[in-house]
Amino acid sequence: MTRRADPTAPPRAPWRQGAACVTAHFRVTPKSSTDAIGAIIETPDGAAFQAWVRAVPENGAANEALEQLVAGWLGVPKRSVSLATGGKSRLKSLRITGDPLALDSMFRERTNALQK
Repeated sequence: MTRRADPTAPPRAPWRQGAACVTAHFRVTPKSSTDAIGAIIETPDGAAFQAWVRAVPENGAANEALEQLVAGWLGVPKRSVSLATGGKSRLKSLRITGDPLALDSMFRERTNALQK
């Protein structure tokens, strides 16, 4: 028997705190007309930020573009953001190194701004 999520429960955040990092989930659309991060969407793997990048999905270009986009969006150095999983998938996880509490606060602020 499969358990269904409680429809009245608040949606899960698309990021999780780790030891000295935060892991965030993104659904990426490459070859877009713009580089942008949009609302939180539900995917088969759970909540994720929708992201669009102009780069093509060849030789890791879209992954690199996503890393740069997220670093700029959060205001952290590019070296702090790295691909954790999903190298050849639209669903990707990025590891952002730094103080987990500060990063969590940044994600909450950016998420609130997306919802306005």
